[in-house]
Amino acid sequence: MTDIEQAGRPGRFSVEHRVVNDIRVVTVQGEIDHDVKNVLGHALLIGDGAAQPSRIVVDLSGVTFMDSSGINVFVAAHQAVSATEGWLRIAAAQEPVLHVLRLVGIDVLIPCHPTVEQALNS
Repeated sequence: MTDIEQAGRPGRFSVEHRVVNDIRVVTVQGEIDHDVKNVLGHALLIGDGAAQPSRIVVDLSGVTFMDSSGINVFVAAHQAVSATEGWLRIAAAQEPVLHVLRLVGIDVLIPCHPTVEQALNS
């Protein structure tokens, strides 16, 4: 498991990823904003330097805030994996984050699931 943390902002934002049945599960903690968008994008699509993943579940259970920067990262990641016939799913978003996702219609583009397990098995 790899842990990527934004330098200079310890405890505020972190990303971990693991592989479950050939699906990359990216667990995000903290706030997703302009300052961390590049770190998040890198973690979603490049991660530990292995081949670009084609199937990704993003666990947002630890995310307390997300602005439009996060939306842009998720749309870009969705487009990248869709181009390789893969998919991106969002899991376990807290209500304030889920509200933002629904408000801008991301939940129509990217499936949002209540739990990581449901995202993995759908």
